[in-house]
Amino acid sequence: MNRLKQLFITLPFLMTMALNSTAQKQRSFLALGDSYTIGESVPIYESFPYQTVQLLRNKGMSVHAAEIIAKTGWTTDELMAGIEKTTFAQPYDIVTLLIGVNNQYRGKDPSMYEQEFEKLLKKAIAFAGGNQQHVFVLSIPDWGATPFAASRDRVKIGKEIDLFNTINKKITDAAGISYVSITAGSREATSNALLVAKDGLHPSGIEYGRWAKKLTEAILQSIRP
Repeated sequence: MNRLKQLFITLPFLMTMALNSTAQKQRSFLALGDSYTIGESVPIYESFPYQTVQLLRNKGMSVHAAEIIAKTGWTTDELMAGIEKTTFAQPYDIVTLLIGVNNQYRGKDPSMYEQEFEKLLKKAIAFAGGNQQHVFVLSIPDWGATPFAASRDRVKIGKEIDLFNTINKKITDAAGISYVSITAGSREATSNALLVAKDGLHPSGIEYGRWAKKLTEAILQSIRP
């Protein structure tokens, strides 16, 4: 009788431990991109991947610090080269991709961007273990709205950014991947200096925080805490 009583007491305890173990699983996060992913000109903890991790933790999701594969100035082909030189601990629970502004800035062929972006997105899906619901693409912000571009043709820059975003959104939608649009908000920099870092070109921690909020919402719609 005592052994039966002990069994009935032990089983719920073991089930609770198992549930807690599952709930406390730490999720991995890989962020692919360029200076926008690094958080150029702001402290690393103000970058959008790090702010996203903090927001997810606040929502009850246990997440490792983001692993970032990005470099200021990288175009799509340079990001791919960087990926090929890196050893990854896949699969990742969350993978983000934001790339293309330097393709536009250097005047690279949009058709080449289309081919290279599609290859990068397939890489991102592979890093997520083939699970499209765990991959998130962010649109390219408009640097033409920053003080750095004050003496340049902002209308032309905006149209080119829109073209590159039309390309990456088409590919992202076709793959069934979540697309987080942050471009319209980035254009508010023309009237709100708080959205721009001290270098006059890159987003501030406040602006990255707005991206992180949108990204967090998208992640939580696809992945349970």
